[in-house]
Amino acid sequence: MNNKLNALSIAVASASVLLAAGQVQAGGFQLNEQSVSGQGYGHAGRSSNVEDATIVFGNPAGMSFLDRAQISAGGTYLHVKNDISNVSATRNIDSGVAMGGAPNGVQVPVGGVPGTSNGDMVGNKAVPYAFYAHPVNDQLAFGFGVYAPFGSKTDYEKDFQGRYFGNYTEVTVISAQPTVSYRFNDQWSVGAGVTYNRVEGELHRQIPSEPGYNQAGDVDARVKGDDDAWGYNLGVMYQPVPETTLGLTYRSEVKYNLEGDFKAVDPFGNAIQKDSAHLKLTTPETVNFSVTQQMSDNLKLMFGASWSRWSKFQEIRVTGDTIPEITKETQNYSNSWAFAAGGEYQLNPEWVLRAGLTLDNTPSNDEHRSVRIPSDDRRIFSLGAGWTPMDDLTIDVAYSYLTERTTDVEQVRSDHLGGIGGTSYSAKYKNEAHGIGAQMTYRF
Repeated sequence: MNNKLNALSIAVASASVLLAAGQVQAGGFQLNEQSVSGQGYGHAGRSSNVEDATIVFGNPAGMSFLDRAQISAGGTYLHVKNDISNVSATRNIDSGVAMGGAPNGVQVPVGGVPGTSNGDMVGNKAVPYAFYAHPVNDQLAFGFGVYAPFGSKTDYEKDFQGRYFGNYTEVTVISAQPTVSYRFNDQWSVGAGVTYNRVEGELHRQIPSEPGYNQAGDVDARVKGDDDAWGYNLGVMYQPVPETTLGLTYRSEVKYNLEGDFKAVDPFGNAIQKDSAHLKLTTPETVNFSVTQQMSDNLKLMFGASWSRWSKFQEIRVTGDTIPEITKETQNYSNSWAFAAGGEYQLNPEWVLRAGLTLDNTPSNDEHRSVRIPSDDRRIFSLGAGWTPMDDLTIDVAYSYLTERTTDVEQVRSDHLGGIGGTSYSAKYKNEAHGIGAQMTYRF
């Protein structure tokens, strides 16, 4: 079997695995799970509504509006469901080889790809966070936070029909952010934070080892990689009157240079080939603006808009130690917007009720959408509540339902078996998720 797998097939496999790492980071999987109190109203007032220490992430300028030191910690448990339908998977071979001659560059279908497309490949996951904010005096405040700004995991079944495009992906980014804010007067405040970011990932793709595409002979191409990088956040908050607060937050791009160890493993667990691969990846800068309006003593309304500069993500270029340029692929991502509206009602001194709606547009496009990130435009409906049994303690809970527009995935490869074979996979994906969050805030 080893003789049937040439170096070109392995090199292309390593490229596709590393490409997936970039797509996961830049394909609409930016996480919003940094505040359960904010989750309850759909994060509509992310940059303007000062609830607790999670404002360290929402808008660093807001820390100086807190009246005392506090810590907020919690997380959201995500239950994701993915339905796959209208599946078409074909295996192809060079027509010249099929006729017993030399390759001529024209591939013809020779049957379907055996296997299944069950869906539900994302599974369940908890996303935790913790923030601390400490007002030093009426003007100066410091804070610190640990959270996950990006993350994704897809794990298809072993005989997934799209396994030659990607069957396992796990990428996690953890950020640590020290922050400072300064309040000039009753109306204006500014803030800034530095972010230290750590990315880790593991991705797999299968490679056929013979023209018959026998699944038992597939080779597992996999890579593990990581990197550290720095970024920063800036924020400003303006309160023209006590009932109205406006906030603006800027989060910088983060540039990664992923170093990955690639290997291809045969069905018996033997490493057929090992190599190193390198990928430069930039996650985009984002801007969030929101306004919070106190309508009455009990009712507060919020509106927010977020812009992400995905247009910087135009291509992925992968290089290796032995191959100067393994591959270069155009992504053609576009800038994206998300809009949210929400409200908060103070039922009594102990209880507050929340609700929100978020519309989140995807930056990806039909041409480059993959089985690793089959995502499209989202609608998110949220409900939440906060309970303050004593002045020092608040417990927040929230529930969100996310539904995505049905989207198409269509992919074609022609690099199998040294270029004499290829596959195609197309399907419709319908994704939805339930998020249940809990958070505790303690004030000192």
